[in-house]
Amino acid sequence: MRSRERIAPNLDRVLLVLYLVLVVMGWANIYSAAYDPDHANILDQSREYGKQGLWIGVSLLIGAGILFIQGRFFMDLAYAIYGGVLLLLVLVLLVGREVNGAKAWFGVGSFGIQPAEFAKFATALALTRYLSGLKALADLRSRIVSAIIIGAPVLLIMLQPDTGTALVSGAFILVLYREGLSGNILLLAILAGVLSVLSLIMKESLFALPFTDAELGGQYLLMLLIAGFAALAWWFVRRFVVPRMRRRYQVLIAAGLLGSVVFIGSVDRLVEGLAPHQQTRIRILLGLEEDPQGYGYNVKQSQTAIGSGGFSGKGYLEGTLTKYKYVPMQSTDFIFCTVGEEWGFLGTATVVLLFTLLILRCIAISGRQRSKFTRIYAYCVASIFFLHLMINVGMTIGLAPVIGIPLPFFSYGGSSLIGFTILLGILLRLDAERLATLR
Repeated sequence: MRSRERIAPNLDRVLLVLYLVLVVMGWANIYSAAYDPDHANILDQSREYGKQGLWIGVSLLIGAGILFIQGRFFMDLAYAIYGGVLLLLVLVLLVGREVNGAKAWFGVGSFGIQPAEFAKFATALALTRYLSGLKALADLRSRIVSAIIIGAPVLLIMLQPDTGTALVSGAFILVLYREGLSGNILLLAILAGVLSVLSLIMKESLFALPFTDAELGGQYLLMLLIAGFAALAWWFVRRFVVPRMRRRYQVLIAAGLLGSVVFIGSVDRLVEGLAPHQQTRIRILLGLEEDPQGYGYNVKQSQTAIGSGGFSGKGYLEGTLTKYKYVPMQSTDFIFCTVGEEWGFLGTATVVLLFTLLILRCIAISGRQRSKFTRIYAYCVASIFFLHLMINVGMTIGLAPVIGIPLPFFSYGGSSLIGFTILLGILLRLDAERLATLR
């Protein structure tokens, strides 16, 4: 595309409008969540909503600037951008400011920048650059390289530690699956999750086998059940599968049995490797522990706030639980409960619908591309927003553990807002060049 070519006629106005609407709605809800009648000016820089207004202005300027950069820039410098963000993640571990136990911020006066938020679009660009040069994600080498691209920032973010932001990288599994990753791998990931939950729950079942104690009896029982299922599958293969395929299936059954037993036996150690508060949150989520005044307090208050909103809500700035700060982190991780209390079911449904439309629009943009790079990148964007929406809303209503993932454009935070703006800005620019010749 020539630099003098106009891009305005080709900009996806639907995606742009959805972005602007969500940003404005998010700012309005931050104002309500952090409202102080003595500082009612929404631009008051001593309050979160004033600072968020400043970050919105910065984000809009950055987003507008991106629209003037040719798409080839992001393709050619994808690895350089990725490497630059990795460098920032290393530097923040060395000279960053510690906030809430995580060394994840560069301090600039009263403001802070969290480089982990930029890892999302940087990883999306690098992964897209690599996958766009492949015919298919078919061989072991391509899978290993893809895993390294995704895993490098995850490792650095976990060292901060910031588990929530690191888990966002799980969204890229959907992209790999879209680009040819075997469905068996995705199935294995789901089975691992199911086995983890069952192992933790059955450990607390107080079922003691003759040769073990009550604490481990449930896990041994789970292993025996899996062994019984494997034996049944083995019999079925011997009885009904043709001889030339029989050996292969028997090997898979044996490997699956061994892997399941080893995995169940290691679940405890995996959980013990987490921080104590993360272990507690997992146990509360699984119903293994009651802690309404401790780690379960946030979720309990959030559920109460959302439920109290009823169908149409209490009205803007009229949320009692919000107004009197009964919900911790109500302007950041739990901003969704402000929507529920003040706008009720109608408000929460509207927000979820707008995000769903944004995700579907990204998928539609992906489907109309001639450029493989843009197609894959658009799917990365859709996957990231999908995971953020599911986990953030899930943890506010008690269906997901509290792991500190913001609701895009709604949760207070400049780094998050800028990161999501760049993510969408690059997509808008790349899509505006869809009629040009891009690889």
